[in-house]
This record gives sequence, structure tokens and C-alpha cells, in this order.
Amino acid sequence: MFLDRDGTLIVEKEYLSDPEQVSLEETAIEGLSILGRHGHPLVVVSNQSGIGRGILSADDARRVNARVDYLLRGHGISVLGWYMCPHAPAEECACRKPLPGMALAAARDWALKLQGCFVVGDKRADVQLADAIGGTGILLTTGHGSEHLQWATDGARPVFKRFRDAALFITNQQN
Repeated sequence: MFLDRDGTLIVEKEYLSDPEQVSLEETAIEGLSILGRHGHPLVVVSNQSGIGRGILSADDARRVNARVDYLLRGHGISVLGWYMCPHAPAEECACRKPLPGMALAAARDWALKLQGCFVVGDKRADVQLADAIGGTGILLTTGHGSEHLQWATDGARPVFKRFRDAALFITNQQN
């Protein structure tokens, strides 16, 4: 289970650098709990181009990740791994979603199977990451999701307003 951070797990705040400004998305805890009960390892994969653009530091991004992790652990939710691409889009790296670099690293680090996995996010690049690794991409309309809604519906992609509903869809696919 690969998850985007901003606009998916936490409320989208452009180039978030202050951990005190972290707010969890409305049904993120409920959805993550559902996935956890069904044995899905959770991996966060996040493009953080603000680092490459000089808007925030890698330490800022790590502190935000640590805050999200702390909040999730407070609800009994454990994230297996946190991966971020610090590059600006113009750098054309292999780790920036929709390219599979972060997912490949997580698969290598944790012996995860990519084929048949799920990727949940609020951007087209999140859904396209799923294509790149043989998984199913799910678009949430939180964060930037509404900007990609037409693209997703035209492509018959699963789309949900709430993380909880995406988690229920995932668990129903596996029953």
C-alpha cells in the first residue's frame, strides 16, 4: 500500500515546512485502521519539490513526516517506510512520481511485492505511479484531487471523496 502524504493523509498546505501546521485528513485514521486490520503494510511516497526549489529544507520535510508519524502512532497506526523525492520537476530524477523510484526502493528495503499493490493519492502522478509498478491507482478528491477528477473518470480510475471509502474499496477488492 503506497500512500501520498500531502492532500491524502494530511490536509494540503503548499510546501508545508512547519510540523505544527500538520492536520490529518478527515477520515485518514479510519481508513488507515481498516487497511492495517487487513494486513496492508503502509508506505508513504511523497514528492517534495519544495526542497529542490529551495522553499524548505530536507530537515523541514523530515520533521513534518515525523509529526505525521507521531499522530498516526497515537492512533495505533504504523507506517513501514517514509520515502520522499526532494527534486524539483526540472531535475528529471527517477524517484519523482509518477516514476517508480521511491516504490522500487521501498520494495527493495522491505521485500514488498509491487504487482497488484495499491497507490492512493490526490494527484494524477500518484495514480500513474500505480501504472508504473503494476498496481491499482486510486484518486482522492481531497487536496488537489478535484483538479484531476476529469482525467481519472475519463480513464475509469477509482475515485473517492474520503480515504475511508478508498480503504473499503481496497479491502473489498481482496475478498
